[in-house]
Amino acid sequence: MASKTATKVTIGGKTYTLSGNESEAYLQEVAAYLNEKIAQLRSDEDYRTVPMDMRNVLLQLNLADDYFKARSEIRRLQKAVEEREQDLSDLKHELVATQMKLEAASLRQDSAAN
Repeated sequence: MASKTATKVTIGGKTYTLSGNESEAYLQEVAAYLNEKIAQLRSDEDYRTVPMDMRNVLLQLNLADDYFKARSEIRRLQKAVEEREQDLSDLKHELVATQMKLEAASLRQDSAAN
């Protein structure tokens, strides 16, 4: 079991102490991702005019959107991998069948030659 890590991060201009089983670098990466999302939203003039609770909801919706898009992409990639694995399996079976036919033809040719 991994040891617990604690690190200070700055999110949205405030400093927090995060702790978890992940590495300090990972926790910093998560904080940087959140800061990037916050900066994207803050760059939108309309965002700056809505109440703080609505800003938080918009941030959460953006994070959820990223999550669902990533999950969808993972599923698409998993399906593509499964299809490639099936194609590879089919090709291997075809190769074995062709090798068996070649060996049988070679044996028939050797028998006919003798």
